[in-house]
Amino acid sequence: MKKLSLFTLLAIVLTVAIGFSSCKKVKDSDLQTTISTALAANPDASDVSVAVEKGVAVLSGTVKDEATSLAVAAIAKAVKNVKSVANNLTIVPPAPQIPLVNPVDEALISALKDALKDNSSVMSSVKDGIITLTGEIKKQDLPKLLQKVSALKPIKIDNQLTIK
Repeated sequence: MKKLSLFTLLAIVLTVAIGFSSCKKVKDSDLQTTISTALAANPDASDVSVAVEKGVAVLSGTVKDEATSLAVAAIAKAVKNVKSVANNLTIVPPAPQIPLVNPVDEALISALKDALKDNSSVMSSVKDGIITLTGEIKKQDLPKLLQKVSALKPIKIDNQLTIK
């Protein structure tokens, strides 16, 4: 009988030991690596970092909008063994795009200021090397102005001037 209970006790201890060893605790560093890898696949999460402590993922950084913030949090929450997610992301909308001025246009704009200085009623604009002239000018001043503008070598002169 003692032999049987000793074997039974040994079997129970062995079963419990195997049970505990199969329930490995996932390391926070492994979770952090898994979440970071998942976030790296999302270009909207390029400014997001993650820290994990006791299975809780803490997201920090910036995203462009609320939808992206929620999506990033969902990616982190979907990782197996993550207990919860603390979303500390800051929403920073992208800066408005400032139109770039073509260097050729920039040079023409600068040179036009000098060419038009004697004709205050004439306005100009430049786009893709094409100069557009608007406003009013006296008939006798037109040839001289067009000569100055032509000397700047634009692609085209769009003369929309009204002659007085």
